[in-house]
Amino acid sequence: MMTIVKWTLILLVTVYLAGLVMLYVRQREMLFPIPPVGRTAPEAAGLPEAEEHVLTTSDGEKVIVWHVPARPGRPVILFFPGNGDYLAGRIDRFKAMTADGTGLVALSYRGYAGSSGAPSEEGLLRDAASAYAFTTARYAADQIVAWGFSLGTGVAVAIASEHPVGKLILEAPYTSTVDVAAAAFRFVPVRLLMRDQFRSDERIARVTVPLLVMHGTNDLAISMVFGERLFALAHEPKQFVRFAGGGHDNLDAFGAIETARRFIAP
Repeated sequence: MMTIVKWTLILLVTVYLAGLVMLYVRQREMLFPIPPVGRTAPEAAGLPEAEEHVLTTSDGEKVIVWHVPARPGRPVILFFPGNGDYLAGRIDRFKAMTADGTGLVALSYRGYAGSSGAPSEEGLLRDAASAYAFTTARYAADQIVAWGFSLGTGVAVAIASEHPVGKLILEAPYTSTVDVAAAAFRFVPVRLLMRDQFRSDERIARVTVPLLVMHGTNDLAISMVFGERLFALAHEPKQFVRFAGGGHDNLDAFGAIETARRFIAP
């Protein structure tokens, strides 16, 4: 009996350690699930008013942005997508964002839909810095509204903490990706193993512009608890809008665009 118990324990430990190795090796595939979509021109995707630009990042990668020019006197949204997004899949949202003349600069991260390279936290922040430079070459900093969705909230917080912007919108944000992962994998030492942690909780204190946080009460991907914790760390002026019944990827159906438009309005 003792022999059986011993070998059972050895087997369980072996399986557990093998699982840890798999999670460590494949963690970026899990955090950045790149859709199998190639480069798509805005016109072909249904957004002919957008211009496609290819930017060179500080480490030499080529990343794509779509630019819808703002009408005179209107602000511009610098948009950072979620981890499974691609620009051609967000046409309806982009049309709604820009319907009132607000401009748009939407970033396709490295490795996504025609952009070169492979994603990582450091890489995405380099991509975002290039998109920010592109935007400030065309608009005053106080006209820029940095808007991050899901994973992109960590990118948006990083940009707003290091560069001047006019306002910041965080949709389904988190304190850090490692907090979200630790809650999902409770029996894994995630905090020791995770490389790309996007510590918005450590960066948000350096953000001093008006902040809007939007979160669905039924968000199963990033619990609203994480959004509330990040919001508590942020400076005023700030507002938190909870969409009752809203999930992770459907807040437009609950009024997210209209809420953001009121916040953006001068």
